[in-house]
Amino acid sequence: MTLLTPEGQSIVNDVAARHGFSPDAVTHVLVSLSQGGGSQAQFNHWELGGMGQWSMGGMTMIGDMFNNGLKARVDGLCSELSNTLAANQVFQPPASYQNQSSSYQGQSQGGGQMQMQGGGGGFGQSSLFVSGSGQGNWWPQDLGQPASVGSQNDLKYAYFPGSCRLAILLNGQVTVYDTGQHNIGGFGQQQGGDQSLTFTSQFGLVRVADLPVVPVGGEPVQEPQQMPESDPVPQQMQEPAPEPYAAPAPGPAPSGNSDEIFATLEKLGGLRDKGIISDEEFAEKKMELLSRL
Repeated sequence: MTLLTPEGQSIVNDVAARHGFSPDAVTHVLVSLSQGGGSQAQFNHWELGGMGQWSMGGMTMIGDMFNNGLKARVDGLCSELSNTLAANQVFQPPASYQNQSSSYQGQSQGGGQMQMQGGGGGFGQSSLFVSGSGQGNWWPQDLGQPASVGSQNDLKYAYFPGSCRLAILLNGQVTVYDTGQHNIGGFGQQQGGDQSLTFTSQFGLVRVADLPVVPVGGEPVQEPQQMPESDPVPQQMQEPAPEPYAAPAPGPAPSGNSDEIFATLEKLGGLRDKGIISDEEFAEKKMELLSRL
């Protein structure tokens, strides 16, 4: 068991109070950061959203993948503790310290699953995204080294933010997608229906199947470019729409009966609310009707 120095315990208590976490959760992250060389950590604590991973300058992932507020708090906690480890001696020198092997598997909230696997030793061998699983690189070599890899049930994925690529291995077949401007912050697999793989980015929840597919050695298939061709269709439909309704607007002409005038005003108000007549047309007709009272 890793023991804190008096200074380390004081730091833990202070950080816990300022970030709104318990000392136990802060200590848990501190130990994980220490095992990750101070720049990365993997954790499993309910206050931190369950299972998760943090890396300096990289992605922050938590089991509660849609809780962006908690994710930001965890990122702030990990960033401060990383700097603390570099400047302070927070652990008592152990007589014989041995990293323990661990294997984690859990389910995120919100219907998705994610898996964490670990071996013995440092962060590179025990991580939410397992780098080098012992089975070799299954993604195309020209993609280089991924920033993160992982598995979701029966499929594997590798993310390459530098080249905006996401590689998926499913049923022995590798498919590469163009992630475009997405800054991916977490993956999940829906357990119902088609069990589609999704991810979260600054644009919200996105299905991997909606991304352009990149042929091997080629450019992404830009199928979405066909979408603008259909844009003029609804625009043309909108222009003649107001014309059939332009006639009813000035139609009713009450002879002076107040009930008929107010009923007509209500109808005109409904046409205005539906966007059939403009505010100016409504105001003009309103003045005309009220003048007959």
